[in-house]
Amino acid sequence: MIRGGISASGHPAAWGAFAAVLAMAGLPIYIHAPKFYVDEFGVSLAALGAVLFALRLIDFVQDPALGWLAHATAGARQAMVAGAGAVMALAMLGLFAVPPPVAPLLWFAITLTLLFSAFSFLTICFYTQGVAKAETMGAQGHVRLAAWRETGALIGVCLAAAAPTALALGPNPPFESFAILFAAATLGVVWLMRREWLRSVPVSGAAFVGFASVMSDRPARRLLIVALLNAAPVAVSSTLFLFFVESRLQAPGWEGPLLLLFFMSAAAAAPVWARLARAHGEKRMLLTGMALAVVAFGFAATLGPGDILPFALICLASGAALGADLTLLSAIFARRMARIVPEAATGFALWAFVSKATLALAAITVLPFLEWQGFTGPESPPQALLALGLTYALLPCLLKLLAIATLATTPLKSEPLHA
Repeated sequence: MIRGGISASGHPAAWGAFAAVLAMAGLPIYIHAPKFYVDEFGVSLAALGAVLFALRLIDFVQDPALGWLAHATAGARQAMVAGAGAVMALAMLGLFAVPPPVAPLLWFAITLTLLFSAFSFLTICFYTQGVAKAETMGAQGHVRLAAWRETGALIGVCLAAAAPTALALGPNPPFESFAILFAAATLGVVWLMRREWLRSVPVSGAAFVGFASVMSDRPARRLLIVALLNAAPVAVSSTLFLFFVESRLQAPGWEGPLLLLFFMSAAAAAPVWARLARAHGEKRMLLTGMALAVVAFGFAATLGPGDILPFALICLASGAALGADLTLLSAIFARRMARIVPEAATGFALWAFVSKATLALAAITVLPFLEWQGFTGPESPPQALLALGLTYALLPCLLKLLAIATLATTPLKSEPLHA
């Protein structure tokens, strides 16, 4: 393969396709799976929240171990990625397309454990390999690759968000069809990227060198804190999105189109943020996007039944802000990893854990809290619907403001990146 990557597998578009499939197995599953198991099997919100939190406790040990595994098996990365892709595809089929052979809550836990374990390993390998790839793409390689990668990821999220509505028109249950299509897409992108995993990645002799290097580097530590605080608002809003639209806005049937609008706005905005960052600096543009998110979510607290159009405008604005978060923060972290831990696998294991920890914290706090407030759906008492609205809108604002303060005081080079 020619250095610089002009083959099908080496082109940045292939990285976008792989990111799209990975993204379909991440955030959308947190959005769809709990409500699916509530509606289909009557599992309680508190029980689902407890399972999601327990899975993230497993990640506390597992993600560093997966980082070590990705580091130790770098020479066999092509085979390891193929195996993890197969596990992820089968787990998705089990989650949505196979009737639970055991208690639904237990089946939910088993399939999600397999799904997220494979997802984590693939994410670590993908971002680690991306550091080596970006180094062949010129002075602005990390931002360019991040734009392809995160735009692809957002397109994948859009497809997953639209799937239940679009596939409802077919002959099979929509989530069963989604799982089948996802499995086929996973095998497809693993094959498409098969040669890219052969690209040389520097590997040091000490397997856990990445942890020590990352945690001893002040900018890297603060970037991980920013990632935690910045992802938490998305975790809260994603966990509650379907419930907010159905119960607070009293707009059943609009969940799919509004969710799609949100992620389409993020996908469209991602390359724009990348261009702005090259002209005005990554840190400045990231802070701008984060401020936009605070404004958008602040207005969401004022909405009530029938406010579909105002919420659509909020979805556009907050989706555009998400495009900045995903594109620029990951590029800044990747560039920092290239400077301090070139092999990067263990560094991105920490990144993966931080990203998923926010979803766990959201699940274990907001879902039981709403159940405690008496929330059961559209017919919930007024105080429960008020709690839903305030939790969905104002809690993300507070968390985002903390992230802004942390990033603003983090020493980073923020000069424009010229072409």
